[in-house]
Amino acid sequence: MSFWHFLQQNWAELFVLIREHLILVFISIFLALVIGIPTGILLSRKRNLQGPILGVANVLQTVPSLALFGFLIPLPFGGIGARTAIVALVLYALLPIIRNTVTGIQSVERSVREAAVAMGMTDWQVLWRVEIPLALSVILTGVRVATVIAVGVTTIAGLVGAGGLGVYIFRGLRQYDNNLLLAGAAPAALMALAVDFSLGVIEKHFSVAAGRGPGTSRLQKLGVAAVALAFISVVLLSYRDSWSGRSSVASGERVVIGSKDFTESILLSEIAAQMLEKRNQQVVRQFELGGNLPHEALVSGQIDLYPEYTGTSYTAIFHHSPISDPRAVYEQLKRDYAEQFAVEVGPPLGFENTFAILIRGADARRLNLKTISDAIPHARQWRAGFGPDFIPRADGYPGLARAYGLKFATEPRDMDLSLTYIALASEKVDLIAGNSTEGRIATLDLFQLEDDRRYFPPYEAVFLVRKDTLAQVSEINQVLSSLGGAISTEDMRRLNYEVDGKKRAPAVVASEWIQRNGF
Repeated sequence: MSFWHFLQQNWAELFVLIREHLILVFISIFLALVIGIPTGILLSRKRNLQGPILGVANVLQTVPSLALFGFLIPLPFGGIGARTAIVALVLYALLPIIRNTVTGIQSVERSVREAAVAMGMTDWQVLWRVEIPLALSVILTGVRVATVIAVGVTTIAGLVGAGGLGVYIFRGLRQYDNNLLLAGAAPAALMALAVDFSLGVIEKHFSVAAGRGPGTSRLQKLGVAAVALAFISVVLLSYRDSWSGRSSVASGERVVIGSKDFTESILLSEIAAQMLEKRNQQVVRQFELGGNLPHEALVSGQIDLYPEYTGTSYTAIFHHSPISDPRAVYEQLKRDYAEQFAVEVGPPLGFENTFAILIRGADARRLNLKTISDAIPHARQWRAGFGPDFIPRADGYPGLARAYGLKFATEPRDMDLSLTYIALASEKVDLIAGNSTEGRIATLDLFQLEDDRRYFPPYEAVFLVRKDTLAQVSEINQVLSSLGGAISTEDMRRLNYEVDGKKRAPAVVASEWIQRNGF
């Protein structure tokens, strides 16, 4: 499909994502201005506070965005959705606004201040009639930098269910779809350029160096614009339907279903959502949550259920040593989740999604490789690339290397899981650890090496659901019971291929599977 045809088919969704992106940037910058400029004014008067406050703002900017989202979700003012994204964006925008406000005010020449005082002005009048007007250009430079930063960081907001153009970018990486990548990245880049140019024009308008220093009248015009900005922000705040971020299932209104940020998890969550909707239960979808956010959101009450894998929970959440008995793993998880998080583990869905040690199909045929053990002699000339959760996990690379005596030409690359498939297919790496039900295994002609030493624990797919939700919504029990054992490995591979290989919408693929199986 050409990019033009893609836009013709998806323009409505793209427009919604652009609107969400703009709303997130607009509100976060307004709030950062409300907080940052008064703080900068205070610091210009209380110089002993500059070090601590600017230091804290500087540290906040160095925290990786996804990690910051993870910290915010369990907090009372956090959650899944727009609120968490905006809090994070405000924190990132504060430093340039505060710093430039302080710098601008303190750069006003002493003689100008002394002349204003000699004319009988109070400190407040000196600030608003002299210092702020003269510092306005520098302050606007900080706003300009903060806004461009916000446009870029907002792309990460898609991983916490806040929408925006990042949804297309991460979906494009998962599905190896350049149309999605371009549709997400190009508007974000154009938005950043437009914001930078527009604020640059405004900055020059208020520039003293350009001989157009703003007097009180221009400052008043800027004040009117700020009031208009505030009004629009209030309207946008009330418009956001995901602002509260918390599940309201306690009042019988909705069930919030989450998913991880890969195709299979989205498909499973979509199947559960549609089956609940067929039972007249209102559902809110919070899909494509990155990292460990689904677990954090579940235990903090932001979502009510999401699909997980037993081996992942067993080793990564509860830090047990890997074992190979599926029943023992499942029963242990039921006890652990119930005792520690008041969460119920649903029945196994019928398939496993274990780690798949993958190489190119051409290499497997040329070298006659079938098992991981077969690959050991060749690995010394190979490069490996693994997702960020595989290298440190108890059931990940360190244990695999010990079990098989694996050694590579260089240290394995730590990279995004979606990108590992692309890197392997394009010969940038020679071996990766993917997912056994991944649709791109067939699409990209990859080959899964057999785990002949049975290193990996079982990874049965299950749904995790909060016990309080389960007690209040009987339809969830009905759906999970129906799905128990209903999805085979071949089914799941076929569903993944429909999305990743044929570029079809997960909601359509899920609906067809439900109808085909009589649900």
